[in-house]
Amino acid sequence: MAFTINMGKESPNRLKHFAALKSRYQATQYQDSSPASLLYLILRKLDLGIELLDLESNWLGESKLEETLEVIKQEQQYRVQEFRNLELELSKLKYKYKATKHNVSWQSSHLYFILLKLESGNFISDSEVKWLRANGLYETNQIAQEVNRFTQLKSKYKATHYQDSYPDSPLYQILKKLEVTESLNNSEYNWLIDQELFEIAEIFKQQESVKETHFAQLRDKYQANTHSHLSLSSPLYLILQNIDIENNLSESEINWLEQQGLSETIAIAQELEQTREFATLRHKYKVTHYQDSSPKSHLYKILKRLELSNQLGEQDINFLKKRKLTEIIEIVNAKYASTLKSKIDLGELLNELEIQWLKNNRCEDIIILAQQKHFAILKRKYGLIDPSLALEPFYAIMVKLEKKERLDPKLVLQLMEKEILSPGGKIALAYYRLEAEFYEQEFHRTGNKWDIPTASSYWRKADEPEQALKLTNLDLSQIRENKLKSAISVTRGAAFRDMDNLADAEICAKKAMEYHPDSYQPYTLMAAIAHDKGDYAKTDYWYEQAIKRGAKPEDIDDERKRLLRSTKDENKRHEAAEYLLKKDSQRYSWAKSYLKKSSDNDK
Repeated sequence: MAFTINMGKESPNRLKHFAALKSRYQATQYQDSSPASLLYLILRKLDLGIELLDLESNWLGESKLEETLEVIKQEQQYRVQEFRNLELELSKLKYKYKATKHNVSWQSSHLYFILLKLESGNFISDSEVKWLRANGLYETNQIAQEVNRFTQLKSKYKATHYQDSYPDSPLYQILKKLEVTESLNNSEYNWLIDQELFEIAEIFKQQESVKETHFAQLRDKYQANTHSHLSLSSPLYLILQNIDIENNLSESEINWLEQQGLSETIAIAQELEQTREFATLRHKYKVTHYQDSSPKSHLYKILKRLELSNQLGEQDINFLKKRKLTEIIEIVNAKYASTLKSKIDLGELLNELEIQWLKNNRCEDIIILAQQKHFAILKRKYGLIDPSLALEPFYAIMVKLEKKERLDPKLVLQLMEKEILSPGGKIALAYYRLEAEFYEQEFHRTGNKWDIPTASSYWRKADEPEQALKLTNLDLSQIRENKLKSAISVTRGAAFRDMDNLADAEICAKKAMEYHPDSYQPYTLMAAIAHDKGDYAKTDYWYEQAIKRGAKPEDIDDERKRLLRSTKDENKRHEAAEYLLKKDSQRYSWAKSYLKKSSDNDK
């Protein structure tokens, strides 16, 4: 007995639907055709793809509907197979479109639909592009863009009937070439014929015809008709195109043209290049109003030179002034001044020509900057650490010393006032060396032998007694004047003493006494030698002899101070100071300071 449900008034549509389902599932022998029938419920579930419950399957068996069960089984097998087919198809598409890293189920992902659109040559939307990017499928997105481009080109060149839309298709490469009017090779052209893409092949022929006409026009324009190879594949075509679009020729292109004997083409191209360059330079130097645009213009040569050097020659300046092109002079001067300032900032020194240029162009601020930087360098070189030392006159003094120029007396006096000429100082040594060289050169120039002791004295002050000994190594028998012999002997003896050779120093001092007994200088030398030996009584004796011969007592006292100050051995200095204080504590009271220094050092 059939189980029924009261469904209310039966709908004709339901009756038709039930009848159709019974036919589909081979259940027409079932008598009950009411939409309230249990069979209708089961068949509707199957139609919706809903799996039956065991209870429902058993009911079909009990109702003798074995054929219906067989149909259901076959449909289930088909669904399983189709599911597998869909998964396999998606796997292949994922591999083809570089989306294998996306592992989300195809049933819940947009990927399958997007890949199917690409495979069928359809455009993907902006939202689908964003989805690919958001899921990290950048390679897939890149392929998608290529597919879109390929589809556009197929539409443009009337090849939409060609099914393959993947970017590796030979057609895509061909259409991209046609888009930029690039020539096809023979294999590509033959491929179009084999695929019966005759319209595209005709488009290619038309393009080639246009290019051949263009090539002929370019050969006329740039005087290259003597070239025998007229094929579009000739390097000449590309070279002439480059010239025509105002590209400069490369070295290899010039060499090729020379090999083909196309010198006129080269000349035209180079003149065009120079004309363009001249226009650029005129704009850069603000002289676009200048009428002559020919590269043969002298102005072009001037501007070219300015690109290599920031200076103008006198002839160029006159040319510019006559034509009222002073803007160039102003620009160049500003650039050159900036270059010199940068040079100063990098710690480099300006030469005399550069300094003179700054003076001529009234760039006093840069001159002052250069002097300040140079002054700082020279102060370090000459060991001047006094921060209050004024730029002038000491900068001028050090510059003169650097140039090996002698100082005038006023400058020497200023150095003495600042106590910069103290013995051992670097400026003092440089100054004394210059003086020594000057007097030695004067001796060789004039033959005046009195320059010998003067030069020797300066060599000693320059802390170069060896030079003094070299200069005074003379045969004094060749000199008539005894005073000069004495003076040379004294300065030679003093040089020996500077080198701690007291024996030879004493020999020279005694010879000087013989040559000129009335001179006090040999005796002050003997006093200094005695002091060095620690024989202070003898020192007194020799100073007394010097005073008898005209030496002033106050000068002798100053000499004693210098001796004590220059004594390197602290014990000897202490002994000498004690000796002087015992001799006359009031007269030699200044010696107490050396006692104090010695005692401080002992502590």
